[in-house]
Amino acid sequence: MSFPSRLFRRDHWHTKSPSVCVTLLALMWTLAFSGAHAQSALSPAQILNQGAQVAAPDEANDAPTDPVSRFLNEKGLINTRPVVDAAHQVRDKAASMASDLVLSAMDFLGVPYRMGGQSREGGFDCSGFTRHVFERSLGLILPRRASEQANMPGMLQVNQAELKPGDLVFFNTLRHTFSHVGIYIGDHKFIHSPRAGGSVRVEDMRLDYWQQRFDGGRRPPTLGRNSPMVSLPPTARAANGSDTAP
Repeated sequence: MSFPSRLFRRDHWHTKSPSVCVTLLALMWTLAFSGAHAQSALSPAQILNQGAQVAAPDEANDAPTDPVSRFLNEKGLINTRPVVDAAHQVRDKAASMASDLVLSAMDFLGVPYRMGGQSREGGFDCSGFTRHVFERSLGLILPRRASEQANMPGMLQVNQAELKPGDLVFFNTLRHTFSHVGIYIGDHKFIHSPRAGGSVRVEDMRLDYWQQRFDGGRRPPTLGRNSPMVSLPPTARAANGSDTAP
């Protein structure tokens, strides 16, 4: 707060009576004190309100972005928070399902290959293995043949760069597309039942054999588009040879 400069001139004060001087000094002190005190004399409610305003930007991250939804939300006509929470729950559920599926598949490492096999006791062929794992983990019954699984209605096509754990991966190993199938488990690896004389094992998709024969990936709608990377046990990290698969 500023005051007229003439108030501080000596000749100005000499012309005033003592009572006027005292009154002016009291007024100046009151104005100065009230101005400085106004900012600190906040009520508890005002302090809480300021804290709420600081926290508001974090909550705004989940606010609707389109003008209509934002207007309705501001007017209290809709509440978008349940929608956001539901989306998070769906994402977390899909991630958990993908983890369970991959762990279930890893549980069959070492089970021998058998043409037409669909069980641990009877062995697996490639599509029998994926069918068994998906039914056991997700309750989703896949078609019996690899080519039928690739063309199953509702399957989402996924290119190699977008693969997530739990996706089906298809290869051309018998000179026709989608003749072999496995399950992607992350870190460029997939698990499958390879061929007669072999057993369920993990392969590295970066090997030339698999790169040259990759036909594409498929993702069941049940898993959605968000799946976590699953840490593999040390015994599953080592990629085996690239024998011809069924």
